[in-house]
Formats: sequence, C-alpha cells, structure tokens
Amino acid sequence: MFPHVRFLKSIQLKSQKQSELKYKWLLALRLLFLASLILAFAQPFFTGKDKKETGNRLQVIYLDNSGSMSVKKGARTLFEVARDAAKRQVQQASAGSKFILLTNDKPQSYQPLPADKILTELNSIDISANSKPAGKILSTVQGMMQSEAITSADVYYYSDFQQNAFPAKEDKTLTKNIHFYGVAVQQDDASNIYIDTAYLDAPVLQTMQQNKLIVRSRLLGDAPKENPVLQLTINGQVKSAAALQFNDKKESIDTLSFSVTGAAWQQMMLTINDALRFDDTFRIAARSTPNLSVLVLNESQPNPYIQAAFRSDNGFQLTQSSIDKMPADVSPYNLIILNGITQLDKTTANNINLALQNGLSVCVFPAKTNQLTLLNDGLKQIGDIQFGGIDTSLQTATNLQQGNALVSDIFEHVPENVQLPTSRWHYVINAGLSANQQSVISFRNGDPLMAVYTPSKGQLYICASAADIESGNFANSYFFAPFLYKMAMQSRGGDMYALTLGKQQSAFLPFNNAGERSMVHITGNGINAIPAQRPAGKGLDVFIEPTVQVPGFYSLTAGNTDTATIALNNDKTESVLSFWSISSLKSQWDGENIHWMGLNDAGDVKPVSVFDSFPLWKVCAILALIMLAAETYVLAGGFRKQSAAI
Repeated sequence: MFPHVRFLKSIQLKSQKQSELKYKWLLALRLLFLASLILAFAQPFFTGKDKKETGNRLQVIYLDNSGSMSVKKGARTLFEVARDAAKRQVQQASAGSKFILLTNDKPQSYQPLPADKILTELNSIDISANSKPAGKILSTVQGMMQSEAITSADVYYYSDFQQNAFPAKEDKTLTKNIHFYGVAVQQDDASNIYIDTAYLDAPVLQTMQQNKLIVRSRLLGDAPKENPVLQLTINGQVKSAAALQFNDKKESIDTLSFSVTGAAWQQMMLTINDALRFDDTFRIAARSTPNLSVLVLNESQPNPYIQAAFRSDNGFQLTQSSIDKMPADVSPYNLIILNGITQLDKTTANNINLALQNGLSVCVFPAKTNQLTLLNDGLKQIGDIQFGGIDTSLQTATNLQQGNALVSDIFEHVPENVQLPTSRWHYVINAGLSANQQSVISFRNGDPLMAVYTPSKGQLYICASAADIESGNFANSYFFAPFLYKMAMQSRGGDMYALTLGKQQSAFLPFNNAGERSMVHITGNGINAIPAQRPAGKGLDVFIEPTVQVPGFYSLTAGNTDTATIALNNDKTESVLSFWSISSLKSQWDGENIHWMGLNDAGDVKPVSVFDSFPLWKVCAILALIMLAAETYVLAGGFRKQSAAI
C-alpha cells in the first residue's frame, strides 16, 4: 500500500540545461522590461535635443486667409481653426519670444513683435480677397532675413495647401536656411459653386433695348439637393434670375435678358446662393453710350465682311467713304479702316498720321498690286514700315500672340488645336525698331498676317493680305469681327470694366484732362487714393493694384468732368478647391529642414506620422508591461511545462 518509491514518482526531474535556459529567458525579459521603461521615461530628453534654440532665429507665422480657407470644417471654417492653432502656438511659446506674422495682405510689421501684439493682430485678421503663392511668402521671409542680418528662420505655414497656390516641388533656393513647418488644415469633402465668367453678347451696352448677359457657372464636388439661383441686380434693383442646372461637365451656361435706361454707369452684380460665399458674386461696370463710330475708306467697292461685322444692332455706327474724300476732322471716329488700298498719297498719309498722334486706331487692308512704291511712299510718312514684296504661296498661320490686346478675352483659354487663318498670298512687311512691330497672327517663317505698330500714340494695324475670300479665309474666320471690335473700343475705352484682382490688369480711361496737375483719383469702400497711371493712346492706363485689394465697385475721377466706374472681382483660381495631400507633399518636400504637421482633436499642432495617435512613450510602456507579464509567466512555470512538452 505504501511502497518507498511512491513519492519519487511525483518528482519532476529537470536537467541543468533546462535551468540555464530558464534563467537566460528571465534575464532577457528583465533587460527588455528595463529598456522599455527607460525609453518611455527618456522620450522628453530625446525630443528636447531636437528643439532648436530660437533666440537667434527669425520666427515667422504665415496664416493663410485666402478665400478657400472659408470652407467649413464642422461648425467652424478652416481659417478659424488655423487661427486658433496659431494663437495657441504663440501662447505656449517661451517668455520673450518674438514673431513676424504674415498673411495674404500686407504685413502688419516687418519687425519681430512680442507675443501679446501678435495675439492682437491674430484676432483682427479675417478672410481676404487676396491670395499669394508660397514662393512669394518664402521670398518675403528671405528678404526679412537679409534685412535683419539673421542667418536662419523657422516658418510655420498654416494653410489648406491649395494646388493653385502651393507648388508640388520644393524650391531649394527659397527654403535655404529655413526650417519649414507645414501645418495642414484641410477638409476632404469640400464642394463649391462659383461664377466663372460673364459677358454681354454685344460689344456695348444698349439703352432701351434687350441686352443679353451670358453667365457661365461651375460646380466642384457634389451638387446640392436644390438648384441654386443665379440673380442679376443692377444698381441695387433685381432685373433677372435663373435656376442653375449643371451638365455632365459640371457647368451651367445661362443667358439673362435685361434693359437699362439712361447713359449713366450701371453697376451690374451677379450672385449665387451658395454655402461658400467668397466667390458667389461677379461684378460688371458698364454704361450705355452713343454708338461707336467707324470710318471705312474704300479705294473701290465696299467690303461685305466689314459691313457684316459692324451691323447696326452690334452698337456701331458705320460710315463709308471713298479714300480720296477722307474728312479732314476724324476725331469723332473710334476706328479708321483703309480697305482695299493699292496706293497711299501724301495727303491721306498725313491725315492718318495725325489721327494716330491723337490716339485713334487705324487698320489697313491692302489690295494686291505690283506698284509697291505707291504704298511705301505713304507708309514712310506714318512710320518705318515698308512692303517688301508678295509671297504667293498658300500658307496657314501657325502662331497666335496670346498676350496681345486683340487676342485677350476672346478665349477663356486658347485651345491647343485652334484653327488659324489661311492666306493664298500676303505681303512681306519690313519694319524698323521705331515702328514697334508686334505680330498678332504670323506664319511659320515669321511673316505676320496681322501685326500692330505704335509709331505714335495710336495703334496702327496692318493686315498682310486683303479682306476678301479670294485672298484667304481671314475675313470669314472667327478672329475677324472680334479683332475689329477691339480695335474700335481701344481708342474709346471706358465703357465696360470687369477687372480681376491678382492679375495686375490696367483700366484704360479716355480722359482728356488728366495730367500731372489733374491726376486720376480712385474712391470707394473707404479708399481715396491716387493709383499708378501712365499715358496710353488717347487716354491713360490706370493700374488699380496694389492700391485696391478688395473686390467691389470703385469710381475713377480726373478733375470735375471725367468720371468712370470700374468693377473688381475675385480671382476665380481661388475657387478651385483642389488640395495637395500631405503624403504627396512629403514625397516632394522631404528635406531635413522640412517638417509636416497637423492638428489634433484639441487643435494643437502635432507631427504628421503613422504614429500620430500612438506616441512612442505609449508603445514603450506597453512593451514594458508585456515583458513583465512574460517574466511572470516564466516564473510561474509556464516555461518549464513548455520545455517538458518539448
């Protein structure tokens, strides 16, 4: 019943080798536990080494206050979120810290300011109509570093990183000696409806007649449940409205009809009831004036293409005469056309020269002739321009000068496959430097089909071929009539304005009494200033920016008689809500001086990383607990049972 070996059976034998293995496991687990614990508590030491001494560095905060930052993120806009984060950064800065605050407006100060003044400035900033690309911001910082004799700077860039304003690749020259901290404030599912452009279907605004305003609107993102309403208001009175219906290309093209009375300035304003309000208004300032006058001097028969272009319902008053009966006083006319000429006598050339000196526009359509001397003798009186011969080869124009005043505004953007005119013959035009030649449409060999010359104040346009179907298809191309319209309107000007902020556009004013003693003043929206201006043709060009940076209607006056109203609109590129993802930017902006940040739930700035929501100290603490649990398991015999099973 009780053999002497009974208790010996219950003894579990263990070898010396198993004991050594157990002790090695315990040693490894305890070392890992201690290492994890040390790393968890030592993280502030490592991050503290990364902190840079800011006492001798320029601290710059850029707060993007462009229109795209008005997108809602929850109950607040992106701008409000970014501004609050910047305020917390300033409040948490060490005592005595100074910052420079930059926005899309003019800097409040080019000198570093203490934290309390920066907080005051942050509270006063709001959404602006201006938008500056990142290159200008970084260039400004580089200039400040040079002026302050500081070798390095930290730039905290709070933005939504819109593709139109932020480059995909880093410019190393702009980030030299700069530690760039990109703080992303974005909303992924943003949508927007904005007015892309609007224009009258006629060159002028007509009184007591139905005018048609063509409006193009665009949709970004998801369409709203109810169709937005487009409304036209003139001088504060609602004139017309239409419900927007977007096609497959997410655009809506609507025609609004309206009429006006009187020749006063009309302030036309288009609005859309969209949730994002900064780009829902488009403004046009126009006035109804007597018909623009065009004088056509024919050597033989009138040209049907010119007659069709200037038909009466387009708002032009066309007068035709024989070239040998050119009136002595041509000041009432806005455009003089010499049609089908084979000669230019001295009297006519002298009258044309006087018209150009008075700022009028003149267009020449020559006829085919071998007696070039009869033309060249007259051209010598006008400018250093000569017809060198006739090229009888059939050629298609290949080059269109998009920056020329005739071409601008004809297309929203010039198509890549635009069809240019073809000529069966053309004169080879030779011009000296004093003629200031600029080709508008030219052939592959560089010969111009249509060119503009400025030997004096006015614009002289010369076509190298005749305006008939036998000479080519320029007369019935879609360039012919718009070119003639713009020629006539250049000398008159001042009847319609819809300028865009950020494009550095000038407004041409046909003011006669403007000069050094009677400068043009601009007033409106609390502004009374003298913008930059220079003589041009029969008037002067007035450069609205940078004097005015807020959209709206403004008055331009010179003396007591000359007055004009202009309209300024937001840049529509800001309406395109396309943003760079931080992952794509990190692949291109990846230098040691580039740091990408985000905002946590509390609105504090944090590094952008895959471990953002799980800091390193937490990982180390969890590893320490795992090591402790594994050690307890081994001590409890788990390792021995596992070894026995093996």
